[in-house]
Amino acid sequence: MVARAPLSSTATTGLKIVIVGGFGVGKTSLVSSVSEISPLSTEEIMTQAGVGVDDIGQVRDKRTTTVAFDFGRITLNAENILYLFGAPGQERFWFLWDQLFAGSLGAIVLVDTRRLEESWYAIDRLEHHGMPFVVAVNRFENQGPGLDQVRDALSLSPDVPLIECDARLRESCKFVLVTLVRHLTRLSERMP
Repeated sequence: MVARAPLSSTATTGLKIVIVGGFGVGKTSLVSSVSEISPLSTEEIMTQAGVGVDDIGQVRDKRTTTVAFDFGRITLNAENILYLFGAPGQERFWFLWDQLFAGSLGAIVLVDTRRLEESWYAIDRLEHHGMPFVVAVNRFENQGPGLDQVRDALSLSPDVPLIECDARLRESCKFVLVTLVRHLTRLSERMP
């Protein structure tokens, strides 16, 4: 359980990152693993209403689903706070994504190799918005295809960082965030 950490009175700048991806890829787990506060989660128990709507074939043990977004926070220093927003993965909630993208520095696309096709929409939307992103393959217990195969399957540009992670582990999630920040830094250094 994460302790409640009050927001510092010296905090002046809020920075926003969005985590997107398909249904059941681990977005809620990533936010929960790395947040310094007990994350806001809009997880609800899946009901019969989702039968035939949500494909749980590859995530049979999944009993809850995000219906709005997940929210977490990381204090970077006395002035800068990083806010994490985990987007819902099902198509019926995609209308929320454009609002979540507003004001974001960049995004993490979380991928499950058992369902790579569910990542295409996220990548397409981010490219449409011109938002920088990294792709993190959430390995769970499944090793799946290598990173080169994932890059090919998703038609990722060589400029897009592609890494592995375990969304259940704090250090692994921190590495994903650091990779995104380094990517954003490189992109900003290229600007005239």
